[in-house]
Amino acid sequence: MIAELQQFDTELFLKIHRGLSNVFFDWIMPLLRNRFFWSPLYLFIIIFCIKQYKKTGYYIIAGVLITFAMGDLISSRMIKPMVNRVRPCNEVTLSNKIIHRVPCGSGKSFPSSHATNHFGIAVFLISVFYRKWKAILPIGIAWAAVISFAQVYVGVHYPIDVFCGALLGISIGLLTAFIYKKVKPV
Repeated sequence: MIAELQQFDTELFLKIHRGLSNVFFDWIMPLLRNRFFWSPLYLFIIIFCIKQYKKTGYYIIAGVLITFAMGDLISSRMIKPMVNRVRPCNEVTLSNKIIHRVPCGSGKSFPSSHATNHFGIAVFLISVFYRKWKAILPIGIAWAAVISFAQVYVGVHYPIDVFCGALLGISIGLLTAFIYKKVKPV
């Protein structure tokens, strides 16, 4: 069963990584997965929360930071060392099939910390703002999904790494949103 799942994961990876290859994706996907590309958005969220929500805004920002810290700790420091899965761009059996679009790095592959962190933050923010701004649901999910998809396209994660990272991030985002709603000032 595990061998079949890994085979499916590798085949799906190659269909995305090689099969969807085009000039536009080759340009945009490395940008979308780069944390500095999103810096203006992160800055906007901080300024918006402080200006619009005053003291509560600081709680929202703290919630985002705690969500990120938990996601990164659990995915990078706990699960990745236990699973010890090699990134596809470092996989010897795929070396002649990989298109090097970004530096691969020496880190492990499962789960995707990008997917964990961005889905966690998206779900946290959706939980906080959904009652006032319904459009945050599709925007937040699309934002996290595009970043996660880019991880597969550039060759640093398998689809299952991203899928499981997304599930982990959603769980963390729901947990931190629950805690936030219990401790936020009225």
